[in-house]
Amino acid sequence: MFFLQFTDLPPHQPGGFDHADVHLKSGRVYVAHTATGTVEVIDGEQAKHLTTLTGCVEASGIICAQNENLVFAAARGNGRILVIDALTNQVLQEVLAGSMPNGLAWDSNLKQLLVADVEDNHARLVDPYSRKVVSATKLPGRPRWCAYSNKKNAFLVNVLEPPGLAILAPENGAQKSFMPISVSGPHGLDIDETKDKAYVACDGGAVVVLNITTGHQEAAVPIGGGPDVIWLNADRQRLYCAIGKPGVIEVIDTEKLIADEKVTTEEGAHTFTFDRKRQRLYAFLPKSCRMGIYEEK
Repeated sequence: MFFLQFTDLPPHQPGGFDHADVHLKSGRVYVAHTATGTVEVIDGEQAKHLTTLTGCVEASGIICAQNENLVFAAARGNGRILVIDALTNQVLQEVLAGSMPNGLAWDSNLKQLLVADVEDNHARLVDPYSRKVVSATKLPGRPRWCAYSNKKNAFLVNVLEPPGLAILAPENGAQKSFMPISVSGPHGLDIDETKDKAYVACDGGAVVVLNITTGHQEAAVPIGGGPDVIWLNADRQRLYCAIGKPGVIEVIDTEKLIADEKVTTEEGAHTFTFDRKRQRLYAFLPKSCRMGIYEEK
């Protein structure tokens, strides 16, 4: 992976960025700017900041619904989800979704958003079209990131303590099973649908590999610190893992199950997103208020 350039983002007081995602059709990057309570929109292809969307208090989770051309942004500070049109960058509406919404996952079959709440430890299913909460499920503990598996037809939610992965039914959000994890603090999460694998980055300093069909833990790959966000590049069999201290992205070979590359970002840079279509990685740097752009070789 090689460095392309930096893009300046709006400055902030102490604080930083949280989750981000890429709208693959346009190449636009959406990042939760927690310090300013906004969503920043960047043209990834042109490496240019486009606009700032306000009203996302303590901005946290971001996810793009690719087929629907929608972006969902969690406003952790006021319990709302912003629904953004990815073609016009207009906020279409806001949906009340609990007390402190954080992790988000989208089911494109039933057109429902899973919202993981880090205050009351519930997972809520939200219909963004009717603006209604469809169901609420109490989780075993505090949720971290979550994802939707189309192949398994289920939502996956990382739980901090007891450490594990909760499997929820998409119809009503009910917990179907729980997969224990041997390393403390499950945090970042991504899925390889073709291999039935879930990759879970844990505070205990490892990325755990789970077989989501059998529920068995298959491996734990050591990494050099407490991680946050991870993204899988299934085409290249590489997993990217952000570590805020000292400020690196470790790259794991998912075939050999070893960390074989390290990309220096900036101390405190714990979040990034990956554009699988353009093979570009966008890292968000809180101290210098900018975005670093990297590309696969």
